[in-house]
Amino acid sequence: MGDSWVHLRLCLECGHVGCCDSSKNKHATKHFHSTHHPIIRSFEPGEDWGWCYVDQLELQFA
Repeated sequence: MGDSWVHLRLCLECGHVGCCDSSKNKHATKHFHSTHHPIIRSFEPGEDWGWCYVDQLELQFA
């Protein structure tokens, strides 16, 4: 779309990569609303956390 993004998020159900809610287009959240895939993970190097949209909980990956 030509817009810049702040951070990327990875859908753990299908592998879709979308921008975070701090980015203009909020593609990761839009992906959840259209697919109901509930769990994303940070796609940023060195970050080991995720998010469950349904339970509104942060997840930690080891």
